[in-house]
Amino acid sequence: MKIGNVLSARGLAFLMLFSLAVLAANQVNFSAILGGAANQSFTFFQFMGPIAGGFLGAGVGALSVLLAEVISFAWLGKPISLLNIALLAPMLFATAYFAAYSRGKFAGALVSLACMVAFLAHPIGSQAWIYSLYWLIPTVALVLPEHLFLRSLGSTFTAHSVGSVVWLYAFPSTPAFWLALIPVVAFERFMFASGISVSYVALNALFARVEAIAKSGFVTLEKRYALAPARAKLR
Repeated sequence: MKIGNVLSARGLAFLMLFSLAVLAANQVNFSAILGGAANQSFTFFQFMGPIAGGFLGAGVGALSVLLAEVISFAWLGKPISLLNIALLAPMLFATAYFAAYSRGKFAGALVSLACMVAFLAHPIGSQAWIYSLYWLIPTVALVLPEHLFLRSLGSTFTAHSVGSVVWLYAFPSTPAFWLALIPVVAFERFMFASGISVSYVALNALFARVEAIAKSGFVTLEKRYALAPARAKLR
């Protein structure tokens, strides 16, 4: 993503519009987060956030997600604390994974592998080590043939690894708590990966039509998911 495209009027407008769309998704709850602090929920942001990396690249995509998160943070009046700031990180890393995903690019899995180490280094985490095996999924996704669902799965489990480690170190828990979450996580992340995949295809089709008219050159689309002709940059 060229910085000139970002700083253009159309680029800034697109960045703001995409951030607002992500912000809107962040206001709709999907499911409650079990354990830890009260009134914490997953939202449809889990479906929208990572795909910013696919359209805008890792840097600009993460910027868009961060912008939406900061606005949401202020809108909801969340107190500024180390924990709340740390909880902004999972989706940023998920966005970067989605942007950089490609078979054999194992650098994309470093975050989830580092989280495994951090989880196992914790006295509670070490007793629930099997839970951290989920974070091998981003690595496995980079070994298998490229596929949108695998890309989405690796992305959502990257977010999961970061969020879980933040949760582990921020709140008291027990090994039984983490072990009980294993089947919940399987269902939850399957749903998130499915939502990310569907959102990405839908927005590729939509942006292909928009780019055919606007010719902004700001969005990178994937030809196989652009269901209409477009003059956007296709790959």
